[in-house]
Amino acid sequence: MTPISRRRFVASSALSTATLAYPQLLRAAAPSDRPIRLAILGSTYKLGSRLQTIADRFLVGYPCEGEWHIPHVQVVSLYVDARARRMASAPPDYLRFLSGASAPTPRPPAEEASDDLSHARSQQFGFRLCNNIQQALRDGGNRLAVDAVLTIVEQDDYPLNHKGQALLPTYDFFQQCAQVFTSEGRAVPYFNYGSLSFNFDEADEMVKTAKKLRMPLLAGSSMPVTWRLPDIDLPLGATVTEAVMVGAGTLDFDALEAMQAMLERRKGGETGVKAVQLLEGDDVWDAARSGRWSHDLLTSALSRSDTPLGLTLLDGRTQNLAAPGVLSQLVKDPTAFCIEYADGTRATLLMLNGALRDHNIAIRVAGHGILSTQFLMSVPPNETHSACLAGKIEELYRTKTAPYSAERTLLATGVLDACATSRYRRNERILTPHLAIAYPSPTESQYART
Repeated sequence: MTPISRRRFVASSALSTATLAYPQLLRAAAPSDRPIRLAILGSTYKLGSRLQTIADRFLVGYPCEGEWHIPHVQVVSLYVDARARRMASAPPDYLRFLSGASAPTPRPPAEEASDDLSHARSQQFGFRLCNNIQQALRDGGNRLAVDAVLTIVEQDDYPLNHKGQALLPTYDFFQQCAQVFTSEGRAVPYFNYGSLSFNFDEADEMVKTAKKLRMPLLAGSSMPVTWRLPDIDLPLGATVTEAVMVGAGTLDFDALEAMQAMLERRKGGETGVKAVQLLEGDDVWDAARSGRWSHDLLTSALSRSDTPLGLTLLDGRTQNLAAPGVLSQLVKDPTAFCIEYADGTRATLLMLNGALRDHNIAIRVAGHGILSTQFLMSVPPNETHSACLAGKIEELYRTKTAPYSAERTLLATGVLDACATSRYRRNERILTPHLAIAYPSPTESQYART
């Protein structure tokens, strides 16, 4: 693509012009003449999808240190899962059939969704559309022809299992890539968006396979690396007793991972989770009244919200969301993810749809009192927090070293899976000896700073 056509695309796109701090990109030595060749694998390439939001960063660039940063990356191939395209246009009975229910009403073969951007992006940027993952990795040839892989699979495109988990094929995507890497005798850096899998055993195998193949592996979402308001992190080695996080929407995994990104810095490092319990409905309010989590921490986390609803939304007046009876009046279907760490630390994620729209955390730290902050998640269509994640992905590709451990994402994946089991078992407490996952935290904070 010529510089002029690239600028025209940027000018006409909805990508943000906000700034973020990734000094490691600016400190890097001048890139080699040949750009990093990237294969993209995903489920949905349409406006507003995670695939579109992040993949476009590698096609047109993203804001970095007050400038527009063009990654030294060339997208050479794209594979979009045909199963996801079929299910995206399928009626509800077809999805139930795929989940094991009765046969669906006969219907004609599904056509590719008209809002799919794959062909338009392919024509504009000159990359190959592939029919399978092997073809994408080999760029249509017989040998591994890419230097890196970007995988983004979204849960809206797949049916649910008996525990209500989306049957994401992230494990299948990864294993197909691993087979190619094994046959070639070398592996390339691999990024997996979001949770590693809906199933912990699959996720655990992915991490172990990556280590066996010496595959640089990074996974996760934007929330751990986005800006924080105020700009604070847990002091490395701090003594922590409890954390409370509040959030909304459907970003439960993202919130668990963001909370983990802070708590892994506590004294002794991460040693894993010994038990979880998912509470719902009135059980959440009963647990709050019984002191299951700290009211002071809840108050501090709520105080960081920029999006209080209720009376504030109605007529602009301020209100104390932590006051007695307010949350139970605003939130009709609360959910509490209660986490017991192996070292005695307690953490609770409260999803409070109807009370707020952002994600905030408060942590009790010995010698510091309560630390609290908001994870800034900018609104569509710009979603500039995705640029923060793009910077970390590019660092993985450029250095062939993950900026933070895949075990963080593995632990968050395991917690979410265990909480799904808790819900399936009528919200019982679930022991998690398999989540005795220990790993070191990066010494330097990894979130965007300016």
